[in-house]
Amino acid sequence: MRARTTIGSPGRGRLIGRRALLGGGAALALSAPLSACSSPLGAGFVGAEVAPETLVFWNLFGGGDGGRMQDMEKVYEKAHGGASALQATTLTWGNPYYSKVTLATEGNQPPDVAVAHLTRAKPLWDGGVLDPISDQDLASVGLSEKDFNAKAWKAQVTDGKTIAIPLDTHPFVMFYNTDVLTKAGLLESDGTLTDLSGIDTFEAALEEIKGVTGAGALTSANVSETATPWRLFWTLYNQHQDATPFLADDGARISVNENLYRDITDRLTRWVSKGWLNRGIDYAGSQTEMATGKAGIYLQGEWEISTFQAIEDLRFGMAPIPTLFDRPAAHADSHTFVLPRKDRTPAQLEQALGFIKTMLEQSMTWAQGGHVPAYLPTFDSAEYAELTPQSDYASAAEHAFYDDAAWYGGSGSTFEDTVGAQLALVQQGAMSPKAALAAIRERLSTYVDTPSPL
Repeated sequence: MRARTTIGSPGRGRLIGRRALLGGGAALALSAPLSACSSPLGAGFVGAEVAPETLVFWNLFGGGDGGRMQDMEKVYEKAHGGASALQATTLTWGNPYYSKVTLATEGNQPPDVAVAHLTRAKPLWDGGVLDPISDQDLASVGLSEKDFNAKAWKAQVTDGKTIAIPLDTHPFVMFYNTDVLTKAGLLESDGTLTDLSGIDTFEAALEEIKGVTGAGALTSANVSETATPWRLFWTLYNQHQDATPFLADDGARISVNENLYRDITDRLTRWVSKGWLNRGIDYAGSQTEMATGKAGIYLQGEWEISTFQAIEDLRFGMAPIPTLFDRPAAHADSHTFVLPRKDRTPAQLEQALGFIKTMLEQSMTWAQGGHVPAYLPTFDSAEYAELTPQSDYASAAEHAFYDDAAWYGGSGSTFEDTVGAQLALVQQGAMSPKAALAAIRERLSTYVDTPSPL
């Protein structure tokens, strides 16, 4: 029996502190179904036996990413004697996952290796959940800082320590319907996208696209969706040279540049009023608009490449978000490998890092799902350069802007849900930009005023 389990958890809650996890939070984790195959979750919570030579790995990848990760895991298994070499578990994405990693670590039964978003690794580190990784540790398996995208590597360094090893960068990008943009005169003779840099050029292009579709030009999810409105705002906001962090002092202060906030939200409101940007549409609906030619441009994370590749006869391209203001910028995060705090022998540490090295060496498999490889031997390879449209937007990784550090922040977090919900209401015309910012301040106040419980 292959040692893989998939474990879910009802609901979504914020990442809570260690004391809370060891109290009421434990009930949530223990209520999850445990595999009869001695899953790593079971091992962590109820003491099931795991063979000493078996590496325990936790991740949060579902869908296509989950399938690709399993293919990568099989390479490790084959090189280490078969399925018994690895016990891999997939848990529910978001706050439940990070709560369980924390709980298992505090219970002294963590996985050997876990996946974490880079923006969530920092709170785990601050809570004492992660072990640092030294240059000597990396060198023991033939890795060094020079093997990784500089932007992602620098972003994970915390307190002068390496706390996570980046697997990828996943930026917010622009998808476009090739047929629509051809009719709008926005593709060059060789099929490449016309340069849309500059806000006046871009807005003129939106008007041209609207003339072709007879409907909208740009589609971006904002109904029952909080992540996308935040990603869109953070991308445009950071294209301004005078953009300040949204949060400062590790989340203890809201420091957003209010003038820029107003400029961006007013512009998005104008795009809606012009009929260029949808007023209200859910995630699936936003995809459908571009796929059916009712819009020419779709803004979302690059992982949706698989969705459009699966649509027969759809011709589409991908590119970084155009530089509309002072500098290129795109909201992004990175999937990373982390070492939950654990007493390890030198051999166990080398085993964990060797597993990570094997996963990195399979980065071409991972790149097929859209993520930009952080591992430079793959990123710089001819094979990746020939992988299109993935390599067409790869430069977005060089202009990644991660969420600000906060114990309640990062991908799938309370911060993202709170701020994104208010930005969605602005796009929908249900709330003014001024009222939305006031609501953001009020709803974040509890978290801003509360010291990290980690």
